[in-house]
Amino acid sequence: MTAGPRIVIVGASIGGLTAAETLRQEGFDGEVILIGDERHRPYNRPPLSKQIVVGEWGPEDAAIRSEAEVDDLGIQLRTSCTAESLDAVGRVLHTSQGDIEFDELIIATGTEPRRHPLVPTALTLRTIDDALAIRDGLRTAQRVAVIGPGILGSEIASAARKYGADTQLIGRSGALTLGGVGSLLSSRLAELHTENGVDLVLDAEIVGARADAGGTSIEFADGRSERADLVVAMIGGTPRTQWLMSSTLTVDNGVVCDGTGHAAPGISAVGDVAAWRDPYTARPVRVEHQSNAIEQAIAVALRLVHGEPGARPIPLFWSELHGTRINAYGWFDPELPLVSIDDGSNPHATVLVSRDDTDRVHGAVGWNAPPREFRAARASVAASAAIAPALITRP
Repeated sequence: MTAGPRIVIVGASIGGLTAAETLRQEGFDGEVILIGDERHRPYNRPPLSKQIVVGEWGPEDAAIRSEAEVDDLGIQLRTSCTAESLDAVGRVLHTSQGDIEFDELIIATGTEPRRHPLVPTALTLRTIDDALAIRDGLRTAQRVAVIGPGILGSEIASAARKYGADTQLIGRSGALTLGGVGSLLSSRLAELHTENGVDLVLDAEIVGARADAGGTSIEFADGRSERADLVVAMIGGTPRTQWLMSSTLTVDNGVVCDGTGHAAPGISAVGDVAAWRDPYTARPVRVEHQSNAIEQAIAVALRLVHGEPGARPIPLFWSELHGTRINAYGWFDPELPLVSIDDGSNPHATVLVSRDDTDRVHGAVGWNAPPREFRAARASVAASAAIAPALITRP
């Protein structure tokens, strides 16, 4: 791409800012406009549930770059600016601050947390302000109910126990999940939570809730009622694509893209909002992890500047629950159980892999694993990914 074109990036979180940084690092000297609907400058979201909620960090610690560093990029950062609709054919973005024409558009708007329809008092988590509200609630709560058996639910339950609150983790599927690993670690996670005093209620249907000045009573289908001072709902997120409904883009649980993030002529998508074609199944898949947003943003920026995509991103994420560090890398098939690749002598520090019948390793999990052993498992995943079909046909 030659100098002069305008690239507009919608979404001023890690994916959007990484795309802007990479464009500049790779020599793009045209106009870059980065818009975000929050008043804050770009900040990391994983620390919201990992450090800010437990009081280890303040809001300023989550900033990705200082104001001066953002200025040095030579981009236009427009905060409190909301994308309202898109003319994909005419290449015009309609925003709360006016229309913006573009040559290339990168969509990085992320997801919106689902609110529990029967527990309207439950807090949710997406922004710094949300994290501070949960932190303040945990500081005084004696009993906490966390609705949602996914990774964020587990992290909030872990934080609640760190504050010393009686904690109940509620789900209805009977299993705990961990991001792209799905329920393959459910029994391990259940044991970890139970050992650390979390009351697991994983097969319960919520039928209502009653709130008063003293807290919330959650009512279950079996007639039980559980009362909590603080309720947090972590029941997943929906891609922030409502503003695209009138566009000609293919939107189906995210912006549907090929294997390089290309969604339509002049339009790409990265991060939680983007459904890139999976290299193994050829289906569009969203991966809701920060490292994936970073790698996708780099790959798209490289493609826009040089005409060729970067390496296909391999999903990577981590969590820490009750002091246990869990890393996951790659893709995980619910039909392929995780198997240990060490001698199994220490179940509290192990590496597990997802391996198909051709002995190719698709994914690896480190459970308090020594870094050297997890790096070796990651290398096996990367080697398998390198020979997987490219599947980058335009959508």
